[in-house]
Amino acid sequence: MEFAIRHTWDSNPVDHDPIRISFSDEKSGLRMEVSGPFFNDPAAPSGEPGIAFPGLWDYEVVESFFLDSTKENYLEVELCPHGQHLILLLSGVGNAFYQQLPIDFTTTKSGDRWTGEAVIPWTYFPPNVNKMNSYVIHGSGAARTYEALYPIPKADIVEGQQPNFHRLEYFQDFRLQSIMGEDWVQPESDLWKGKA
Repeated sequence: MEFAIRHTWDSNPVDHDPIRISFSDEKSGLRMEVSGPFFNDPAAPSGEPGIAFPGLWDYEVVESFFLDSTKENYLEVELCPHGQHLILLLSGVGNAFYQQLPIDFTTTKSGDRWTGEAVIPWTYFPPNVNKMNSYVIHGSGAARTYEALYPIPKADIVEGQQPNFHRLEYFQDFRLQSIMGEDWVQPESDLWKGKA
């Protein structure tokens, strides 16, 4: 299952080849592959590649959010072309209760392109994922660019509005069974116990 991020957060077309994200079965988790332009702006985070890095959203990053819209529980996966990552588990809009969980993540850069591959353990996903959105952030200062797979429609934008990737009402339908097969049952996770 592949997606291309072709719009900015506010529904304008991007001015470059789109970042592509694909999801596939990896038995122990969801394989997430990213490919596209490497902007190299801003500079690399100071953290070690392959290790969680807090505040990664301030750098060049690709993000995917997996939501159970009935309970507003969601997983946020952030992947940086320099090799750092950030995983957040959230219950309620913007309310992270776990951060910096480990994942297997590798990247390859070749000129002005990059690819990344991560395996996200099933235990990180909230039960009953039914919505998803993905984002790209790159650039510095006035050239900072925020892109969205499912952007906010122009008719919904108000003057002075800023990008906010936690606008869950704009996420679109997504089921893990569409990748894993209709008979697949998501493994239970202690990480999500007690999250209403």
